[in-house]
Amino acid sequence: MSTVVRLAQPDDAEGISRVILAALYGSNAQDYPADVIERVASNFTPCAVRELLKRRVVLVAVQGRVIVGTAALDAKVVRSVFVNPTRQGQGIGRLLMSEIELRAREAGVATLSVPSSLTAEPFYARLGFRTVREVDHGNERTLVMEKTLLSCDA
Repeated sequence: MSTVVRLAQPDDAEGISRVILAALYGSNAQDYPADVIERVASNFTPCAVRELLKRRVVLVAVQGRVIVGTAALDAKVVRSVFVNPTRQGQGIGRLLMSEIELRAREAGVATLSVPSSLTAEPFYARLGFRTVREVDHGNERTLVMEKTLLSCDA
């Protein structure tokens, strides 16, 4: 089935929330304790997603009429990249990140940053991101990764 990436609309909030929660409980739960998953999940209710749509460039990956993935760009930081666990490994995350990078380049972003979960680190590394530091929030460990988009020669 073909996948289309487009800007998210307010009506997409429930679908975005479903994808994020499925990924948190289905994928990220293998690397983080339940209390961390619960805390992160509380930031992605449909109401919270609607608020994020007002502050970030949020994209959705859609198959048919079903949202199967999402990613956001907040200035020079990639946020909230999630793909439904039943659709992971099909290139959806790569497609979302390609569009995020394109939008970042168009905005003149020289270095793109992503606070990566332990779960997503191999994915970002395959896309050319490198870990620059680790951040600990209690028992939640995040890897800050960066990718150079524009060099001085560009």
